[in-house]
Amino acid sequence: MERLAACLAQSRYPVVFTGAGVSTSSGVMDFRGKNGLYRQPGIDPDRLFDLDAFLSDPSYYYRMSKDFIYGLGCIQPGTAHRELARLESLGIVKAIVTQNIDMLHQKAGSTRVFEVHGSPRVHRCLSCQREYDFDGIAAVVQKGIVPSCEVCGGVIKPQITFFGEALPSEAVDGAIEACSRADCIVIMGSTLLVQPAASLPLYTLSGGGRLVIVNDMPTPLDEKASLRYRDINQVCAYLSASLA
Repeated sequence: MERLAACLAQSRYPVVFTGAGVSTSSGVMDFRGKNGLYRQPGIDPDRLFDLDAFLSDPSYYYRMSKDFIYGLGCIQPGTAHRELARLESLGIVKAIVTQNIDMLHQKAGSTRVFEVHGSPRVHRCLSCQREYDFDGIAAVVQKGIVPSCEVCGGVIKPQITFFGEALPSEAVDGAIEACSRADCIVIMGSTLLVQPAASLPLYTLSGGGRLVIVNDMPTPLDEKASLRYRDINQVCAYLSASLA
């Protein structure tokens, strides 16, 4: 871990790429882990975030995500979120690219975050484009009600990228720019299996940057990593003690 601390301290433009594994200690369920969302009884993973299924019946999404997404207001950032925010405040971490939709990086204090799979922070009426904030929609969903537009009665959809939708261009463009500039990218809590987001670290590698992976499961880029660790909390505790 001394090598990791030195890599971050000496790098000109370190970037961190995060996945669901950084949030499990906060109580947020991951997707593909042994106790992940896709292994929960009664949940059809092919339907939950499918755009056509949502347009056909939005009630399924809101019912199944009542706790997983609309309970996020009660979830607090974990060790990794807080440490990455601290490293950003020190000017060490320059940007965070995240696959997560839990908004915990921002809650921890990180300011330069690219959410490449979108975010439930904003919901939009699919008919009149009126926007709604997360807290207002969450309050409705927690009552077991499917939200609809108060102006036109249209279907309200979170600005999460569903299967069948393009990734948010502004976030992706920012992520590509950050990964291309990075001379060190740390993958934290991602299996790098969901494309096209999982290809973003290749921009760093193609530019000659170093790859560090911190994840408890194998990834397709393990053989390209300069450094490889399994325990996120252990790594963050070391960085907290060694980088100030």
